[in-house]
Amino acid sequence: MNKVALLGLAVATHATAVNANDTDTDSLKGIEQISVVGAATNLNIDAEDLENIQANDLSDVFRLSPSVSVGGSIGIAQKVYIRGLEDSMLNVTVDGAQQTSTLFHHIGRVNIDPDLLERIEIQAGAGEATSGPGAIGGSIRFKTKDANDLLADDEVFGGRLKANYFSNDGTRYSGTVYGRLSDDWGVLGYYSDVERDNMEDGNGDPILGSAADQTMLFVKASGSIGENQYLSVSAERRDEEGAFSARPNWIVQEGDALYPSDAERTTYVANYHINHSELVNIEATAYSTSSSFRGGRFDWLAEIDTFGFDLRNSSDFGDHTFIYGVDYRSDEVDSGYAIPQPEEDHAEEGSVTGLYAQGYSDITPQLLVSYGVRVDDYSYEQKILLDDYYGDVITDEPATLDDTEVSINLGLSYTVNEFWTLGLGYAEAARGKQIGDGFTLDSYLYDRTENPVVNDDLKPETVANIEASVEYSGENLSAKFAVFQSALDDVIFDGANATSVYNNIGTIDSDGIEFDVAYRWNDLNLFFGASTVDAELDPRDGLYAVDYSSVPLNSYAFNALGNSRGDTFVLGAEYELSEDIQFGANITRVSSLTIETLHSDLDQGWVDALYQLNKPGYTTVDTFAKWQVTDSVLVNLAVTNLFDKLYRDHSSVGDYSGVPGYGIVVGPNEAGRDIRLSVSFDF
Repeated sequence: MNKVALLGLAVATHATAVNANDTDTDSLKGIEQISVVGAATNLNIDAEDLENIQANDLSDVFRLSPSVSVGGSIGIAQKVYIRGLEDSMLNVTVDGAQQTSTLFHHIGRVNIDPDLLERIEIQAGAGEATSGPGAIGGSIRFKTKDANDLLADDEVFGGRLKANYFSNDGTRYSGTVYGRLSDDWGVLGYYSDVERDNMEDGNGDPILGSAADQTMLFVKASGSIGENQYLSVSAERRDEEGAFSARPNWIVQEGDALYPSDAERTTYVANYHINHSELVNIEATAYSTSSSFRGGRFDWLAEIDTFGFDLRNSSDFGDHTFIYGVDYRSDEVDSGYAIPQPEEDHAEEGSVTGLYAQGYSDITPQLLVSYGVRVDDYSYEQKILLDDYYGDVITDEPATLDDTEVSINLGLSYTVNEFWTLGLGYAEAARGKQIGDGFTLDSYLYDRTENPVVNDDLKPETVANIEASVEYSGENLSAKFAVFQSALDDVIFDGANATSVYNNIGTIDSDGIEFDVAYRWNDLNLFFGASTVDAELDPRDGLYAVDYSSVPLNSYAFNALGNSRGDTFVLGAEYELSEDIQFGANITRVSSLTIETLHSDLDQGWVDALYQLNKPGYTTVDTFAKWQVTDSVLVNLAVTNLFDKLYRDHSSVGDYSGVPGYGIVVGPNEAGRDIRLSVSFDF
């Protein structure tokens, strides 16, 4: 495994277009794009990393990154955080298909089967114009496997059968088949079935509501369709069923009701690439995603439909490369009872059209400059028939918003010598009002309020991100140090006040430091990573009765915005005993943290004083061993939370049980020790 690549330590290089005379299929999958703005804090995770730890959910996927965290031990409720900002602030794509909005604010919106992934690319913080619309907190790009990734040059057919056992507490069975339809075309089919009972925490107590059944079906056909042309078409169907609580990201106490629920997602993606010449190197992506969630106390149903495209070209002029294009996305959310009621008509629509251009120039052999601009046009329409509980219409005037925002970026990468590189970047991003989550949309029915959902003067969110870095890359040692400061202005948040449901509430400041080092000595890999982030809201005047200078983010009061986490450190080692045997371990330390919370609740008179939320520190240890028994049989043994630590992840909802009347506002504990054994057979 290349831990240097895992920790994102590779030095930024020129983003070159694929040679027009190169007909290799892999080279036609996409234009190589190496970020300069924020390059030192980027992260790449590959399939081998996921295989080693037998990644089963999002927390496993990002386990080795101190800069990316996942809150919520229950899979359906997991949320990803980068630099304290929730994944709702990120541009998340699967093979270029954007994953948008939230069906229910107590569940997550990012779901993926780790076994299906070829790699994951993470841009922390606002970056380049090619990051896509609304990437105010950064972007996560999931790339799935295809037949050519798994077949050797002389193979025409193959497959893998895999069985996983998790002692805490479940099984996964999966099958993959792949083959060549011709010299240029291949097809891959994948199916997995996961069955989990309630997990146990480090104290041996069950984590109620964590049992679930998941199935995934994925088909992808890809290959060359002519000289210098590549096409892939894929379809994915994901389904998760279980009995969940009314708020899956909160603890389920003994005796609490659980409700049968079902979450589904279907995605279709087409990717096309033609490499005609140095001036014409076109990539096109089109996608459609439908997702739904049914369940809860009142058999509630929400559905989100998304479709869009991205069309871009890359032109190479000697020492200068330009990537420019247009992207578009349309979202629609509907919600209500699963059994329709006569007074219901709850829906929102939103769209964004973007024009962008990103350039890279080798000013000198040592100095690389990147520069770009995005123009995004956001459109939003509220199509809710607001009524009271008895069906009497309060207002049927839909709110509409149209906003256009311009974002720029500039990055410098200076190679001091063959070992040292300095980086400096400034990037902006913007996001207009998005469709709300389905549950919040439907809950307006019960507000019995004449306040509109949005005001005509609601402003788009804009962010300015500054990063500086120093990188060292030697034969065996690589290291990087980065400092960043991000200011997200005019944050849009749903909170009742005298004017509307959604308002601009102030500025989120996210500041921090990241440090990573990786060392290779013969067959031993050592790596260390550290991250410290402060994510706070600077509230607008009048938001609270008291003029607070800053309010720390937390996932209870600022659900869908962000969370606060203690300083995080990851230390690991891997050793290749032989070509067939590899093992390793890593230690994660999260420092204790205490923050003030419940500012809005104090204003409402629900509490008598601010609450000092304490998040205890914790240390966990994970190990793995991998043995390639034969060319066809691979055995992998991994143990997560080796010492059965009882803890609550800082990125989950905190413990508010010390506040009278808030006993249910507690995030679930993380799973205790989990011994994971997998056996795979390749044919």
